[in-house]
Amino acid sequence: MAQDLFQAPDYYQLDDLLTEEHKLVRDTAREWVKRAVSPIIEDYAQRAEFPKQIVTGLAEIGAFGPYIPEEYGGAGLDQMSYGLIMQEIERGDSGVRSTASVQSSLVMYPIYAFGTEAQKQKFLPKLASGEMLGCFGLTEPNHGSNPGGMETNIKDMGDHYLLNGAKMWISNAPFADVAVVWAKNEAGRIKGIIVERGMEGFSTPTTHNKWSLRASATGELIFDNVKVPKENLLTGKDGLGAPLQCLDSARYGIAWGAIGAAMDCYDTALRYAKERIQFGKPIASYQLQQKKLAEMITEITKAQLLTWRLGQLRNEGRATSAQISMAKRNNVAMALEIGREARQVLGAMGITGDYAIMRHMMNLESVVTYEGTHDIHLLITGMDITGIPAFQ
Repeated sequence: MAQDLFQAPDYYQLDDLLTEEHKLVRDTAREWVKRAVSPIIEDYAQRAEFPKQIVTGLAEIGAFGPYIPEEYGGAGLDQMSYGLIMQEIERGDSGVRSTASVQSSLVMYPIYAFGTEAQKQKFLPKLASGEMLGCFGLTEPNHGSNPGGMETNIKDMGDHYLLNGAKMWISNAPFADVAVVWAKNEAGRIKGIIVERGMEGFSTPTTHNKWSLRASATGELIFDNVKVPKENLLTGKDGLGAPLQCLDSARYGIAWGAIGAAMDCYDTALRYAKERIQFGKPIASYQLQQKKLAEMITEITKAQLLTWRLGQLRNEGRATSAQISMAKRNNVAMALEIGREARQVLGAMGITGDYAIMRHMMNLESVVTYEGTHDIHLLITGMDITGIPAFQ
């Protein structure tokens, strides 16, 4: 079993900008990843299986709802801490980070932000502890980048709602105990509703044959005349802005997480370049390899500064959706490019499971698409600076 020798790059001494609590939270997550994720993740990715035994550990390091108040089972941490936890988990694997960020930002957050007190008390403590796992139903077979066109619908039947429709590409779906689902009512207004495992007509078939996020469980949500109690409706906010507000939180976590994947690829390539001897000396001594490594650390450092500032803005409640989009788009593209360059440093060894690089690359091909594609985030920035939407 390979030992995790990861050493985090900090070229601009950004640790000086973090509080002692931030560093403690991050280092706790880092050590857990080294101990619980790194030794097993290649095997689980090869088998396309989610390692369910790590759920308790994710809860223990505060990965489920870290910014949810302690009274509801969360850790009561700030947005910087949330980002740092996501960075460390994705350093281990993007699929594991997906499980954590979906649970936090797309399940716990909407229940906390839009739910009733009864819903908060019923679901949040069990989600925070990992006793329950959740998923988020927005994307549909015919509606990805245009979620407002959704066909999933609810009808008021007097004492309950009747839910029909389907969602796809849903992380955590195959084993989720609850699903926060977005559907249109009779007036065409988008509403959030909590669907629970075991409700008649609710099924979650698994998505197979993925080349990406293989250690993450992906599936569909099928609703065939599902009777959902009225007390499961999220009453605090409706309209498309409600799920998009959740996605802001998740995209913020992704912006941090992608840095973790990039750092892992860079650290692997740097160590390999120093050890690999060709023509009588380490390949790290050759100009082209130094160019690759120097550009990698430059891009990582820029992304670290971007997310640190974004974390400050999030803590102050001043970060805009467009700012979050920019960070998500930039950092995932950066991580993908670093993965490709790092793979070249390793040559043929870079495609094997002996190193994490190819797994990171495959995972990031999903991350660059989900929760807003690379192109859509570009258009969000374009709309923000011109005032003209190009996707309507």
